[in-house]
Amino acid sequence: MPNLRLPSGRQVRFVLICSLFVLAACGEKPQQAMGEMKVPVSVITVEPAATEIYVELPGRVEAIKDAQIRARVNGIVNEINFEQGGDVKEGQLLFTIDPAPYVAARDQAAAQLKNAEADVRTARLLAQRYSKLIKANAVSRQEYDNAVAQAGQADAAVAAAKANLKAADINLGYTKVVSPIDGRIGKSLVTEGALVSASAATQMATVQQLDRVYVDITRSTTQLAQLRRAMDEGILKQAGDPAAQVLLEDGSAYKHQGKLLFSGVSVDPTTGQVNLRAEFDNPEQILLPGMYVRVRLQQGVDEKALLVPEQAIQRTSDGLSSLMVVKEGKVQPVAVSVGSQVKGKSIIYKGLNPGDVVVVEGFQKIRPGAAVQPIPWKESQAAGQGGAAQGADAGKTDPAAQQGQPQGDASGSKPASQG
Repeated sequence: MPNLRLPSGRQVRFVLICSLFVLAACGEKPQQAMGEMKVPVSVITVEPAATEIYVELPGRVEAIKDAQIRARVNGIVNEINFEQGGDVKEGQLLFTIDPAPYVAARDQAAAQLKNAEADVRTARLLAQRYSKLIKANAVSRQEYDNAVAQAGQADAAVAAAKANLKAADINLGYTKVVSPIDGRIGKSLVTEGALVSASAATQMATVQQLDRVYVDITRSTTQLAQLRRAMDEGILKQAGDPAAQVLLEDGSAYKHQGKLLFSGVSVDPTTGQVNLRAEFDNPEQILLPGMYVRVRLQQGVDEKALLVPEQAIQRTSDGLSSLMVVKEGKVQPVAVSVGSQVKGKSIIYKGLNPGDVVVVEGFQKIRPGAAVQPIPWKESQAAGQGGAAQGADAGKTDPAAQQGQPQGDASGSKPASQG
């Protein structure tokens, strides 16, 4: 049999001490590793950049030429001579009103003219004859004067008859209702057999010119005052003629740029707003009269704007905005004042300094005071993570809402943040 020996007491104590050291070492390593771990986050370093500032305002599309086709004579509509909803040319026949009574009136006026012309010939011959007889004292001066007066009255009767004939021709022409402009015609407001009236100015159709259109815009006097203050203080600088761009109802940008015709000529006393008007090319006839659009107007240039990606802004239910800024390797929340959006980025007017490092991605794994490993953020990453960005932005509010300004009105945000 093998010789089995039990371990001595000293050996047992040695084995127990070694086991305790091993267990203690295993327990300290996870804690040490957790204390040194830094969460990787995507960041940008904010630097001032010259940025064009825009404001978005509500507007309505109006036709440059809007011709209401109305009856200019009384009568029955005989024909409708156009395709409803189609394009028409200036002078194109649209309606035909029964011309019979106006043909008769024209013929009557022509006959009256011939009668007057016959009378004038007789009167002129009599006046010429008396002019010779008066020299021989064959007629009295009174008879001669009466003959001359009758000749003059006959000339006036001819002129009146010509005017009556011209009026009859005009009324007869009004039975052919033509388009006064090039444009698109809407539906016919009357049918064949309908009685139209010149005294009531019966509307028959509408023709609108759509190759160029107006967009009427409204803006509050408060926003205008803030814009002027920003210009006076040098915060914004004027950048040439103001350009205008239309944003359609679906949010897409209209491809033709417009020009602002006038701004703030008068104030509407009922609303306290000023009216602006811009003009746009509309060859595809996408902009239709009465359409509601948003108009983006250039305000000026902020030469020291601080821009951060929209997804970097954290918003709370009370409307406040903040950014997570990396300082000494740790993140800290900073309250900020947010202005307008420029190409997917927001202008920060208060709370941020040039050179600050702002967290753009990785918010789910950090908290205030957490140690982080900054990684430069690339905009191409955001394009490929649109769904994640939308999820991160859930619960955010409009940056302009916290300041009581229309979205995108930098002219109102910046002075307000400094006042």
